Amino acid sequence: MTGATMPETATAPKVELPPFGRFFLPGPTEVLPEVLEAQVGPMIGHRGPDLQKLMARIQPGLQDVFRTRRPVYVSASSATGLMEAAIRNGVRRKVLCLVNGAFSERFFKIARACGLEADALEVPWGEAHTPDMLEDALRGKDYDAVTVVHCETSTGVLNPIADLARVAHAAGDVAILVDCVSSLAGAPVLADEWGLDFALAGSQKCLAIPPGLAVGVAQEHMLERAAAKKDRGVYFDFLEFERNLEKGETPNTPAVSLLYALAVQLDRIRAETMEARWARHEAMARRTWQWVDEMRDRGIELSILAREGYRSPTVTTIRPPAGWTGPKLAAALRERGYTIATGYGKMKEETFRIGHMGDHTVAELEELLGVIEEVLAR
Repeated sequence: MTGATMPETATAPKVELPPFGRFFLPGPTEVLPEVLEAQVGPMIGHRGPDLQKLMARIQPGLQDVFRTRRPVYVSASSATGLMEAAIRNGVRRKVLCLVNGAFSERFFKIARACGLEADALEVPWGEAHTPDMLEDALRGKDYDAVTVVHCETSTGVLNPIADLARVAHAAGDVAILVDCVSSLAGAPVLADEWGLDFALAGSQKCLAIPPGLAVGVAQEHMLERAAAKKDRGVYFDFLEFERNLEKGETPNTPAVSLLYALAVQLDRIRAETMEARWARHEAMARRTWQWVDEMRDRGIELSILAREGYRSPTVTTIRPPAGWTGPKLAAALRERGYTIATGYGKMKEETFRIGHMGDHTVAELEELLGVIEEVLAR
C-alpha cells in the first residue's frame, strides 16, 4: 500500500534471572542460564538435514540416560501424553494400575478414559508396592499390562521397579509400563537391563530443561502390540515414532527451541556422567533426611512421609510441625526468595515437598534447609 510505513520494532526487555539455587520445586525444576540461552537458536525446517543433525546429537544422550540401545521417542507434549501413549499402544485388553499417589492414579484414570478395562491395586499414600503384592494381584488374572510410577512425586516414594518388572514378566505376557518422570536422570533407570517394556519421562524434572517435551523408550516387541491395536490413535502412535526416527525426524512438528536446550543439557549430563549425577542426587536426599532427624532432635517435629528403604533421591515429602501447613510454609519461604512445593492433591495442606533434583548441589540445598529452619523456629 502506497505510503504505508512499517511499525517500529519493539525491543523486548532483558529478563533478569534470579540467583540460581533457590528454586526447589519437584518440577518444573530450576534451569541453568546456559541451558535457557540455548533456546534462542534459529528456527529450522523439521523435514530436512538441520533437524536430522540435531536429533542425531540428542539420541546418544537420551539413550545413555535411559540406559538403552533402543531409539528414544521425543514428543512435543507433557509426560501425560506419553502416559496415554503407553496405554493406547501397550495394553491389549486389561491393565492393572499400581496406585500409591496422585500420578499413579492418573495412569489409572487414563486407562479408563481410553475405554480399557482397568483395575487399581491401591496402597496408602506414602507406601510402596512390593513384588509380593504384585505377584498376588497377577496370580490367576488375565491382565496383559501393568502401569507403575517409579518415583511418585506427590509422596516421595520410590517403587522397586526392577523387582516389579521381574514379577510382571514372570506372570506371562504382561508388559510393564513405567512413568519415570521424576526419576530419570536423577535415579538409576536401566530400561534394557530391567526389561521395562515402555518407560517415559518429561523434560522439566531431573533433566532440568523447561517443560514441553516428553521422552520415552519402547522395547522392540512392543511394536507388535502397537501394530495390533487399531485404536492406538495418531499423535502418540509408536509405529510413527519409529518410522520417523529412522529418518532422524519426529512424527509431528517438533519444539525446536526445547530441542536446542535438551541438546546442551544432555552434553552437560554426559560430561558429569550418569553415575556422578545419581550420586549427587542421592547425597542431596540423604542430607535432607538427616536434616529432618536433626530438626526433630531440636524439638521441631518434622517427619518424612515415605518409609525408609522406599524414599526417592529426587524429592522428599515432609509433614510440617503443628501450626504449619504446606501452603503456609511455602508462602513464608517465598517472602525470603526461596521456592518449595506444597503437598499435592489430597495432601496439599498436610505436607510440603523439596525437589532436590536437576542441577542443584548439596551446598545450595544446605542454604534452603537453613532458611526453612529459621522460619520454623520463629
